[in-house]
Amino acid sequence: MPWPGFHEHCHQHDYETAYMKTPTKSKSPSVPLYRKRDLPVAKRVRDLLSRMTLEEKAAQMMCVWQEKAAKLVDADGNFDFAKARKAFRHGRGIGQVGRPSDAGGGKDARGMAELTNAIQKFFVENSRLGIPVIFHEECLHGHAAIGGTSFPQPIALGASFDPELVESLFTITALEARLRGAHQALTPVVDVARDPRWGRVEETYGEDPYVASRMGIAAVRGFQGDASFRDKTRVIATLKHMTGHGQPESGMNCAPADISERVIRGTFLFPFEQALHKAGAISVMASYNEVDGVPSHANRWLMRDILRKEWGFKGFVVSDYYAIWELGYRPDTHGHFVAKDKKESCALAVRAGINIELPEPDCYLHLTELVRKGVLKETELDEMVEPMLRWKFLLGLFDDPYMDPAEADRIVGCDAHRALALEAARRSITLLKNEGGIAPLDLNAIKTIAVIGPNGNRSLLGGYSGKPKTEVTVLEGIRAKAGRRVKVLYSEGCKITQPGSWNQDEVLPSDPVEDRKLIAEAVKVARKADVVVLAIGGNEQTSREAWNLNHMGDRPNLDLIGRQEELVEAIAATGKPVIVFLFHGRPNSIQRVAEKAAAIFECWYLGQETGTAVADVLFGSYNPGGKLPISVPRSAGHLPAFYNYKPSARRGYLFDDVTPLYPFGFGLSYTTFSISNVRLSKRRIASTGSAEVLADVTNTGARAGSEVVQMYIRDLVSSVTRPVKELKGFRRVDLEPGQTAAVRFEITPESLAFWDVNMKYRVEPGDFEIMVGNSSRDADLQKVTLTVTK
Repeated sequence: MPWPGFHEHCHQHDYETAYMKTPTKSKSPSVPLYRKRDLPVAKRVRDLLSRMTLEEKAAQMMCVWQEKAAKLVDADGNFDFAKARKAFRHGRGIGQVGRPSDAGGGKDARGMAELTNAIQKFFVENSRLGIPVIFHEECLHGHAAIGGTSFPQPIALGASFDPELVESLFTITALEARLRGAHQALTPVVDVARDPRWGRVEETYGEDPYVASRMGIAAVRGFQGDASFRDKTRVIATLKHMTGHGQPESGMNCAPADISERVIRGTFLFPFEQALHKAGAISVMASYNEVDGVPSHANRWLMRDILRKEWGFKGFVVSDYYAIWELGYRPDTHGHFVAKDKKESCALAVRAGINIELPEPDCYLHLTELVRKGVLKETELDEMVEPMLRWKFLLGLFDDPYMDPAEADRIVGCDAHRALALEAARRSITLLKNEGGIAPLDLNAIKTIAVIGPNGNRSLLGGYSGKPKTEVTVLEGIRAKAGRRVKVLYSEGCKITQPGSWNQDEVLPSDPVEDRKLIAEAVKVARKADVVVLAIGGNEQTSREAWNLNHMGDRPNLDLIGRQEELVEAIAATGKPVIVFLFHGRPNSIQRVAEKAAAIFECWYLGQETGTAVADVLFGSYNPGGKLPISVPRSAGHLPAFYNYKPSARRGYLFDDVTPLYPFGFGLSYTTFSISNVRLSKRRIASTGSAEVLADVTNTGARAGSEVVQMYIRDLVSSVTRPVKELKGFRRVDLEPGQTAAVRFEITPESLAFWDVNMKYRVEPGDFEIMVGNSSRDADLQKVTLTVTK
């Protein structure tokens, strides 16, 4: 269920306004069946499809995004009727319009609602059949728009281990996007990130398929609700990217996923299947990469055999941006060369089951020609168009397509949404080290704090972000919390890169000479303080989506960029205690930082309330309880470092430790917990049976706090090699000092089954090791054995 109380200050009003007048029901027999809102949707879809020309069907399989500037809006981002009339004079309409939020440099909530109303009105009134458009938006961690509430990045939300929180914040995201006129979110990312060199790690929920599945389910439920869309507060969710995107060769975005079918099914497809079956995700986005030599946008096995036939998917698949073009050759990035031209790319994508091409009319411009030449059949287009029409009806777009700009202005970015953004940020912070209990700081025991570092006083939202109404930096948050009691000094310390943005193609390294001057200044500041808060890591340029040859974001190593390690060494040399807050999109190699810092907090990107959350944790008004959703490797040479490896995979290195610096599932607290009395409800079950594992978790310290209890399973002897452990359950428990809670996890056939030596998905009889604890590290787990019989 949604996070309690998240919406009490901005409840929904009645949306029956001038923008939402619905046509009165006509009794005239001349009214087409698809116009009759009291008929079943299936009948309306059949009637509409039967009336559509080949050109109109093809138009529904296309989208405009940047072409809005030439076809739909003026230089200020306002609807331009003359442009639209000229561009769409054929009256066929269009399937989707991409990101109306970015028109003319960006619209606020009211402006975007007015724009989407105007565009929608044009297509409803100026296309032959009056088919409305779907507006899609980026909603990775909040609606990426001006004024939208910006929550923590998914990798940080993964650290919360709190699906209820995730459902609530995506319920808010859906509301903010829908009020502005959007209908589809290109989110959530349920890729499993198994190579931290990859620049898109921040978009994922981490390295574990079970966590990705639970967070994906929660996100879809938040976006779609019950998928009735009756109250116009929800949007279609889009699972992406199917599949194998999170373990690309060499860690490079879009590179081949050279992964076996067994691993593809057991690891990478698992979150997709779970989110489809348990949350009803309506849309899926195919991935840029190839699997076993077949690009996903041409992969019938993935998109038809598995997605539609095995899983029974009835929604629609969208292409990733320009990915159908890449089936041939796209000069500014790469090509798969499975098509000689865009016509062949078009045919391959349709046959694979890609319903609509995003973001611009490109390869699918050849649809009608290919049908007329007999390369494709019109019935193949019918199959692609039908589900998209169905969801336009189910979204209510044929009957009630407009939104209220005043309501969008009132709700988007309101105080209640800001409050949940703060709570999400707090619950995502993970304490990795706390030597001597230096944190939390006592404001009555210190006189001066130095906030130092390139991330100390800058925006820390990460990629796919909008511009929220408010944003609190680390420095601002600490100063606000300290008030007049403690003097707060500041020094940048060094730069990570020269100033730039996530969208900017070229990334320029910082100037070493300037950096060393800044380090010298920072040392002077540090010497004046009782304690140093060091804000370091990465920025939105150093870990991001690499989308073409001039816009890179993947890295061959995980070291801190620039002179940051020099900064750490210099500050530590002052003898002042150092508390590090890490902000970045991927785990970095921080062995030297771990040696020098007294305390380390992993923050990833915490969203618009970063500074307030950091201050709350630093000064102890909030007890951190996050856990690592991805292992922190000692170096890039230690990759892969994911915890669920095969038994022969971590035998050891010469002169180095094979373990991660910090393991998956790890995180400390200002209090202490004990997990005891781990027990099974049954020690023997049939392969079709179920059991429960129970444990008692006690807060043994003096502060209230939360512990994430984790259950791992290992099949001890199996027909194919199995991981040494796999997470199959977790629960975040909030406890007062001295309080004990009983935690239980159900062990079902789904918890035990895998793809066996004959590629059959089943539970094999035998012994299973059930492990319960507070991280994936063996020392943190208690074990019992479950025997499964035939």
